[in-house]
Amino acid sequence: MLDHNPLSSLSQDTFIGLQSLMYLSMVGTSLQQLPHPSFCQHMPALDWLDLEGNQIQTLNYSILKTCRRLEVLLLMDNQIRRIPENTFQSLWRLTELNLSSNRIRELPKNTFKSVSKSLLKLDISHNPLLRIHPSHFSHLTHLQSLALEGIEIPDIQTKMFLPMKNLSHIYFKTFQYCSYAPHVRSCKPNTDGISSFEDLLANMVLRVSVWVMAFITCFGNLFVIGMRSLIRAENNLHAACIKVLCCADCLMGVYLFFIGVFDVKFRGQYNRNALLWMESVECRTIGFLAMLSSEVSVLLLTYLTLEKFLVIVFPFSNLRPGKLQTVVVLASIWLLGFIIAAVPLMNEDVFGNYYGRNGVCFPLHSDRQEKPTAKGYSTGIFLGLNLVAFLVIALSYSSMFYSIYKTGINATDMRSRLHTDVAVTNRFFFIVFSDALCWIPIFLVKLLSLLEVEIPGTISSWIVIFILPINSALNPILYTLTTSFFREQVEVLLCRWQRRHISKKDRKSLTSSTIFMETPRPPCYQPPAYLQQLSLTGADPHNA
Repeated sequence: MLDHNPLSSLSQDTFIGLQSLMYLSMVGTSLQQLPHPSFCQHMPALDWLDLEGNQIQTLNYSILKTCRRLEVLLLMDNQIRRIPENTFQSLWRLTELNLSSNRIRELPKNTFKSVSKSLLKLDISHNPLLRIHPSHFSHLTHLQSLALEGIEIPDIQTKMFLPMKNLSHIYFKTFQYCSYAPHVRSCKPNTDGISSFEDLLANMVLRVSVWVMAFITCFGNLFVIGMRSLIRAENNLHAACIKVLCCADCLMGVYLFFIGVFDVKFRGQYNRNALLWMESVECRTIGFLAMLSSEVSVLLLTYLTLEKFLVIVFPFSNLRPGKLQTVVVLASIWLLGFIIAAVPLMNEDVFGNYYGRNGVCFPLHSDRQEKPTAKGYSTGIFLGLNLVAFLVIALSYSSMFYSIYKTGINATDMRSRLHTDVAVTNRFFFIVFSDALCWIPIFLVKLLSLLEVEIPGTISSWIVIFILPINSALNPILYTLTTSFFREQVEVLLCRWQRRHISKKDRKSLTSSTIFMETPRPPCYQPPAYLQQLSLTGADPHNA
C-alpha cells in the first residue's frame, strides 16, 4: 500500500523482485503515467490494482499486456481521455473494472469484448461520453453490475441491456432509464419523486392525494354546472362562459382520475410496464387532456378578466360582447387549446414522445434527452403564453381595484364604502393569489430546467398532483360559489323548497292575511316590497 505518497512517476525497475505480489494500492499518489512497455513485467502474480485519484492520462494494451492474472482494476478519478479497442485484450481473468470519473468521450464498440467471459462488474460512470453504442455491452453476458451514472444516453434502447441476462444491478443518471432494463432486479435511482421502481406514484401521500384532488375538481365543477343550469342567471352570456370554464377544469379531474386508475393497475410492478405505459396511447391521451384543460382554462380566465376589466374600468363604453361574439370567442379558445395540445402528437420525429417523459404524462420540465423542438414548444407555452396570460390577469385586477377605490372616494356612506372595498379586495386578492399559487411554481421549474439546474423529482410530483389542479379546483368557488348573486339565488331555491313542504292542512287553517303576517317562514324568506306595503295598509294581498 503506497497510498497518498507523492510519487508523480515510476520507473520500469520500481517493482523488480516482487514476483509474489498480489495486491498493489497507489491511491492519490499524483501519478501521471504508468511505466512502459509493461506495468506488470515484474509482478506476474498481481491480481488487484488500485490507482484511484491519480493523474493518469494514457491507458493502452502495451501497459497492461503482462497483467494476465489481474482480476480487479480500479482507475476511477483519473484523467484518462481515450481507451483503445484492444486495451484489455490480455486481461482474460478481469472480473471488476472501474473507469468512473475520467475524461473519456468515446469508447470503441468492442472495448469490452475481450473480457466478456470474465467481467462481472463494470463502472464507467461520470465520463463525458458522447454516445453509448447499442453493442457496447452485447458481449457481456456474465455481467452482474453495470454503473452508468452521470451519463446521458439520448438514443437509449431496450436492446442495449437485454443480452446481459445475469445483470442484477444497474445504475443510471435518471430514473426514466430504468424502464429500458425491465429485467434487472435492482435499478438506481429507484424513483424520480413521482414514480418508483414498484409504483407509478412513489408514495402513499401521492396515491391518496390524486384521488382527493380528482374528486374535488370533478365534483366542484359538475356541481357549479348543475346549479348554474337550475338558477336564473343575472347575465346569460357570463353564465355560459363560467359553465364552459367548468367543463375545461373538469377535464383536469378526469386526468387525475386516470392517473389514479393506472397507479392501481401497475401497483408493485411498474418498472416492467413503465416503457410501454409512457409510449402508450393512453398516456398520450391523458397528457393531451391535461394540456387541453390547463390551456383552455388559462385562456378563458384571461377572457373573463378582460371582459370584467372593460365593464368596471370603462363602464360607459359600448365594448360589450354580444351573443354571437361570445360564441365565437369560446369556440376559438377551445380550438386554440385543442391545437396547442395536439400539435406535439402530430410528428413524433420532431417532438419525440412529448407527453411520455414521465409516469404522469405531463411535460412539466425539460431534460437533455428532449428534442430541441419539443423543448422550445413547451417553453413557448409555459414561459410565453401562460406567463403573459398571468400578467394580464394580475394587472387587470389591480386596475379594477384601483378604479373601484377611486369611484368609492366620493361615496357619502363611508361605512358602506368600506364594507364594499374590503369585500372587493378579498375577492380580487384570492383570484390573483390562486393564479399565482398555480403558475409561479410552474414558471420557476420550467426556467430552472432550461438553465439545466437539477430539479428534485419530489418537486415535480407535488406540482403535478397539487399545484397544477389548484385553479381547476378553486375556479368554481372563486367565480361562482362566492358571488353574492349566486348565494342569493341558492337562498331563493332553498326557500321555495322549504315552502313546498308546508303541509296543506296548515295552509287551509290559516287566513290569507296571516299567511303573510303571522305564519313562521324560512329565515331567508322576504315578501316582495309591494306585499309588505299592502300589509301595512291592511289591504288583502289576494285581492291586490
